[in-house]
Amino acid sequence: MGPRIGPVGKELRMPNKHMKAMVDTEDAPGGKCSPNPQDLRPSVFHSIKFFILCHSFLQLAQLMISGYLKSSISTVEKRFGLSSQTSGLLAAFNEVGNTALIVFVSYFGSRVHRPRLIGYGAILVTLAGVLMTVPHFISEPYRYDHTSSVDMPQDLEASLCLPATDTPTSAPSNSSCSGYTEVQHLTMVGIMFMAQTLLGVGSVPIQPFGISYIDDFAHNSNSPLYLGILFAVTTMGPGMAYGLGSLMLRLYVDIDRMPEGGISLTSKDPRWVGAWWLGFLISAGAVALAAIPYFFFPKEMPKEGHELHFWRKGLAVSEAPVNKGEDSSSEQNSGENPEKDGLAQIAPDLTVTQFIKVFPRVLLRTLRHPIFLLVVLSQVCMSSMVAGMATFLPKFLERQFSITASYANLLIGCLTIPLAIVGIVVGGILVKRLRLGPMRCGTLCLLGTLSGLLFSLPLFFMGCSTHQIAGIYHQPDAQPGLELFPGCMEPCSCPSDDFNPVCDTSTGVEYLTPCHAGCTRVVQEAPDKRQVFYANCSCVAGGGPVPAGSCDSTCSHLVLPFMILVSLGAALASVTHTPSFMLILRGVKKEDKTLAVGIQFMLQRVLAWMPSPVIHGSAIDTTCVYWAQSCGRRAVCRYYDHNLLRNRFLGLQFFFKTGSLACFTLILAILRQQNKEEGTKETIPSPGLQQQLLDSGPKKEPEESRV
Repeated sequence: MGPRIGPVGKELRMPNKHMKAMVDTEDAPGGKCSPNPQDLRPSVFHSIKFFILCHSFLQLAQLMISGYLKSSISTVEKRFGLSSQTSGLLAAFNEVGNTALIVFVSYFGSRVHRPRLIGYGAILVTLAGVLMTVPHFISEPYRYDHTSSVDMPQDLEASLCLPATDTPTSAPSNSSCSGYTEVQHLTMVGIMFMAQTLLGVGSVPIQPFGISYIDDFAHNSNSPLYLGILFAVTTMGPGMAYGLGSLMLRLYVDIDRMPEGGISLTSKDPRWVGAWWLGFLISAGAVALAAIPYFFFPKEMPKEGHELHFWRKGLAVSEAPVNKGEDSSSEQNSGENPEKDGLAQIAPDLTVTQFIKVFPRVLLRTLRHPIFLLVVLSQVCMSSMVAGMATFLPKFLERQFSITASYANLLIGCLTIPLAIVGIVVGGILVKRLRLGPMRCGTLCLLGTLSGLLFSLPLFFMGCSTHQIAGIYHQPDAQPGLELFPGCMEPCSCPSDDFNPVCDTSTGVEYLTPCHAGCTRVVQEAPDKRQVFYANCSCVAGGGPVPAGSCDSTCSHLVLPFMILVSLGAALASVTHTPSFMLILRGVKKEDKTLAVGIQFMLQRVLAWMPSPVIHGSAIDTTCVYWAQSCGRRAVCRYYDHNLLRNRFLGLQFFFKTGSLACFTLILAILRQQNKEEGTKETIPSPGLQQQLLDSGPKKEPEESRV
């Protein structure tokens, strides 16, 4: 060991140090004379295949907990009285913590103990998932009938039409609007925002460090296969999140503290709130379980295929043209001019201050590439469309087609996401099998985007108007509601903030409460005590009875054709994923590829995943026709104008798809122009090149022409 001095000697001793700690062989002589001391006691934690298995499970669980909020966004809105804009901001807030730290991943590189840092990140994700459930446990039990907080029979009668003399406290809920109530509400919302931020911070090291670790220690020929398996498994995470949401939202929110006698609600009732918090606990448990093995993986493991490289700079070192052993390559790379290296290669040799100074310059240099800039803009448009669709598509389906939140999540998890995964796989197969160059990759992206755009056109016509709501929404071509019986509810003293809708099925008119329909008694309950009927309704022809719950949509039968078109459009748009990624890799300098990918993901987060849910939520809020009030403030929206909702939500999707199509059109134009210029240069060589070809001789002509 005498000749091995300097940094290389330290680096070679590092695996021995970890090996001593793991297998407890401090005095083993084999570590001194054997080039691979790990072979003395093989460990499963020194297998890159086992790392891939663990990382697939971890990313699957991490994406499941990240996507679970989107599957229960409408439920969280109803439970805590949030607008769509606020819920969209909540869904996007995990990107804040993620974006703030993701840039420094390039700086840390392989300096840190990557598996251990992944484990710490997974623990933060677990804590974030548990923190998301805290508002459920510190809040009061959910009261779907604000006029009463006691047992079920009084809940059923609380919304009836009673004379003013019989209801001395016409608005009892306002008495509970104290400063403590508002502070409690702000505290619960603040806790959820903190949890989302912590979720973003914990997710930072998981994917980049895992991918780089696999790429460093897997065999060069096996690395693409392993990464493909990893991506294929982890892409099922969002689908499992929607599936988990479908199961959890079938359960009542207070399943852990059910009132005596049960509840008089079904999942179809607009007041139904599912057990949104239970999915976070299940996902957090899965992440915690997946985090355990990472504290046993070494910082560096043997290169797969029994190679003896304990790489420090990953794939960049392995691709060096001159490799005279680890000692010489490390010394040569450290002595090269930093201006010729990409940021990813020189980052491990920079301090934090130097990294911050170098990053803007390399960022501007990368953004000067027109192909790179246009591809990133097209992906920003596509990511904006995906972010808005993933966040609010379940709510859109609930409102537009009168289906339950559970069924909406089931459709997305079983149709849209699997077909999107198929689209990604098909795009990768086409690029590999057909060996598509940049021009054909751009053509494939253009065709995929155009096809997805065409499939979205019929969606604008697949829906129906909002049914008539007495005193709130009136269809011009429908028969009047309260006008049939003027003053029918004048004797009643109806609470202004109560919400217990009933539907007159004969006319299709919905009333906010039985009181607003002039109903005076409960006449019938179904055998399971969940379906309630009200009678003696002065605003209803014949006096009823009328069932509790909202009126069904007249176009519920269109939900399956609608989702099939959405899923096919998502599959066609997903075909562009791999070829657009290849355009980025082939559109920048070799030394800037790593940084270009990092910039791509950073811009997607900043320009798409963060603002898009807020933009979509704000657009949805503009279509609201009746807001619930909570202590004088605007809370959740009860009713939307369905035509406006459909046109504005799908219009945003169409806008972003059109932007992506325009970017790919410009990319094709630029690539075609570049091909013409290259063809001109090949046919008419410059005088200097002609002289060089003559001097080099006829044997070197093909090689020089190719260069």
